[in-house]
Amino acid sequence: MADPRSAAAGRIRLWRERPDVFVREVLGVTPDAWQDDVLRAFPTSPRMAMKACKGPGKTGVLAWLCWNFLLCYAHPKIAAVSISKDNLDDGLWAEMAKWQNHSPMLTELFTWTKTRISAKESPETWFMSARSWSRSASKEQQSDTLAGLHADSLMFVIDEAGGIPDSVMAAAEAGLANTTGSNVAHIVMAGNPTHLEGPLYRACTSERRLWMVTEITSDPDDPKRTPRVSAQWAREQIEKYGRDNPWVLVNVFGQFPPSSLNALIGPDEVRAAMNRHAREDQYQHAARILGIDVAREGDDSSIIYPRQGIAVFPATVLRNVDSLQGAGATQQKWTNWNADAAFIDNTGGFGAGWIDQLRVLGRDPVGVHFASKASNPQYVNKRTEIAFDLVDFIKGGGCLPDDPDLLGELCAVTYYFKKDKVALIEKDQIKAKIGRSPDRMDALALTFSYPVAPRGIAGLTGVQTNRSNDYDPYARLN
Repeated sequence: MADPRSAAAGRIRLWRERPDVFVREVLGVTPDAWQDDVLRAFPTSPRMAMKACKGPGKTGVLAWLCWNFLLCYAHPKIAAVSISKDNLDDGLWAEMAKWQNHSPMLTELFTWTKTRISAKESPETWFMSARSWSRSASKEQQSDTLAGLHADSLMFVIDEAGGIPDSVMAAAEAGLANTTGSNVAHIVMAGNPTHLEGPLYRACTSERRLWMVTEITSDPDDPKRTPRVSAQWAREQIEKYGRDNPWVLVNVFGQFPPSSLNALIGPDEVRAAMNRHAREDQYQHAARILGIDVAREGDDSSIIYPRQGIAVFPATVLRNVDSLQGAGATQQKWTNWNADAAFIDNTGGFGAGWIDQLRVLGRDPVGVHFASKASNPQYVNKRTEIAFDLVDFIKGGGCLPDDPDLLGELCAVTYYFKKDKVALIEKDQIKAKIGRSPDRMDALALTFSYPVAPRGIAGLTGVQTNRSNDYDPYARLN
């Protein structure tokens, strides 16, 4: 038998395009709704990540995708890893055996062993291998785990991805380099959101634009919850430990726990704001404010972020513009949107040219120095104050555009105490973390520099800089 798929040649094309049909016809199982979404997205999604609560069937989905890839592509190669050899053996590898036993076709065409699954007629070129590394392995040795795999049809599968080292993922990413012509390559990972660093965390935050991310919850009040986890059990855990308990967040809600004791905000809170949509009647009477962060270096971007009440609108991104061009773009946005005020970062004088040019054009922008004194004396400077105002806005029901770069920047920021005042880490520290300056976050935070009243309200028109200090910022840190 030259082609191990010949027994099902008439269905191969359909199963390749519709893995959800493959699962039903070959494995004899009906997937849950979220599992169907993952299966249908697989053929056109080179990078897939599943961030899951405890027990929704994510490892089963990984096994289904592996069997689909093995059967429906010619001479494919798959490498599978998990956080440990034992975890791989007991998890994904056991699932592969379980589902092979559900299908006489897969049993006939493939051989399962403890470290390798291969096509009986082409075992050297048509296989899935189990990979692992020793506990004492260096970063170089870890990266070798997935190195050296080459094929026209290539797949890397990472189970329990929350604790996978970055060096392992780097080797998998290299496998996507040759996806030209008819070549295909996929990275699929699944895990619980237990770690606040690593591949799964980045896929859900700073690299989200690169990944198709599926979030699975057992929240008993969520109509889209996984049916594989008892709603009664979930309610018991919430009642016993509380909704904000880190264990409940990870295992029941499938959410990352607080990034750290000194995190500005966590990714799930930001994503929730990005999934909210405001009605026009909820913000139409609020002031229209522009926040503008001016690029400091050649690889930074200048950002114009518009906000009206609880609604934030997509940013305008400008690269390699001078003061005249930047002011012109701001003037155009100001006019077209009929903005009530614009705040421009003038830290170090970088925004001075924009401000001068706008004044020539008849506008009155407000320059904001991040290092200047905060209106609230418990913050070390203006930058820290407006960043916490932005966080309060997000947690209080603000609606953000779907901006993965903004998400990554917000989640990279931490604060510390400088004597008795709260301070954010420096911008160059954030840039070292995520590889770019937090321009989007700064621009959006600038819209909170001072209160602004919309035009037409008697006695309140314009920027109000005499802010009240009758609230306690430490309350939001507890």
